[in-house]
Amino acid sequence: MSKTGPQASASGGSTASIPALARNLSLPMLVLYGLGVTVGAGIYVLIGAAGARAGQHAPVAFLLAAVIMGLSAASFAEFATRLPVSAGEAIYVETGFSSRRLGFVAGLMVIAAALISSAAIAHGAAGYIGQFVKLPGVVLAVTVILLTALVAAWGISEAVWVAAIMTVVEICGLLVIIVVGLWQDPGIVTRAPEAFIGLGSAGAWPGILSATMLAFFAFIGFEAMVNVAEEVEEPTRTLPIAIAITLVTATVLYILVVWVASHAVTRAELAAASAPLSLVFQRVTGASPTLISLIAILATVNGVIVQTVMASRVIYGMAKQGTLPVAFAAVHPATHTPLNATAAAAVLTTIAAVALPLEALADLTTQAMLVVFALVNLALVAMKLRGDKHTGGLVVPMWVPVAGALSCVGLVVANLFS
Repeated sequence: MSKTGPQASASGGSTASIPALARNLSLPMLVLYGLGVTVGAGIYVLIGAAGARAGQHAPVAFLLAAVIMGLSAASFAEFATRLPVSAGEAIYVETGFSSRRLGFVAGLMVIAAALISSAAIAHGAAGYIGQFVKLPGVVLAVTVILLTALVAAWGISEAVWVAAIMTVVEICGLLVIIVVGLWQDPGIVTRAPEAFIGLGSAGAWPGILSATMLAFFAFIGFEAMVNVAEEVEEPTRTLPIAIAITLVTATVLYILVVWVASHAVTRAELAAASAPLSLVFQRVTGASPTLISLIAILATVNGVIVQTVMASRVIYGMAKQGTLPVAFAAVHPATHTPLNATAAAAVLTTIAAVALPLEALADLTTQAMLVVFALVNLALVAMKLRGDKHTGGLVVPMWVPVAGALSCVGLVVANLFS
């Protein structure tokens, strides 16, 4: 398949071949990419903070986040078949509301969320790396950002292959914790209803809703897949399937890991741990936490790689649409990656990592993405109300984007008063 594309000359008479993004991502690679964003960005970094906020109700927080995310994921899946382009959210909002300005705002929010998320994951990586390398956390975080930017600039196939290998390793690490935890204490399964005890008390919900904000951060990832749509094989078929597989897999892994962790480690210990899953692994297996710490480093570094790829593609897509400087739309002829956009993403991520701590970064990311998801859901509602026909792919019923928008707005409002 050619990796270049025709573009009309200014005179309109001839065409010139210019570098373009290459469609190299199959369904398995896309799923691994999505899981790499999601799993690395979430459970390895924020399980301690989420457990500290919600205690035994942490699985409820993750389940609630999964339901809210699932509604928006369905809306994204329909949009991905309608408009399989980079900078997906910006184009979805612009098309749905027929407003270039609103689409621009949505695109900027997605870029900001991706960069802040990448900075948060880099902080998480620094916490695990700090167990082996005695340097300040900020120095380690910045080093991770710069090295992963080089991987992202290397090429989409290469970057996703690196991410895929890391994703398989990080999922294996979670499976070890789940299997050994259940093997050592089978009663964990029968005690599952304990997670729902006390939900009738108003006092339980501030902690649950606060933890849900962090858990929502842990599910952010499927939207990264729509932003590489121009590099996906058969995007209208592949993207909806990949989104569904990613969300279901992440939900099952998260709830099982959180439940095992809540029985292996106290709430106070989770809150204080800079490398929470290393502590859980040590308690569950009785073995040295070195192995899981190394896996956690891979998981978090992987998260930074895929978030950098996503941010650069949104910057590229918006520049291609004319809403950001055209220099960011340049694709290098050798790597077929947007190097200018990737460099910009790395610089801005570094600034965020230096300026803000982990939990603040995670909360900011979640709030920004909830607003973006609400806008995307409402954009789909607007298209359906206008009667815009779509026969080339997935179509979800009207209640899905309506419920998706209401749940996102509701979570933002609830968090303001929790």
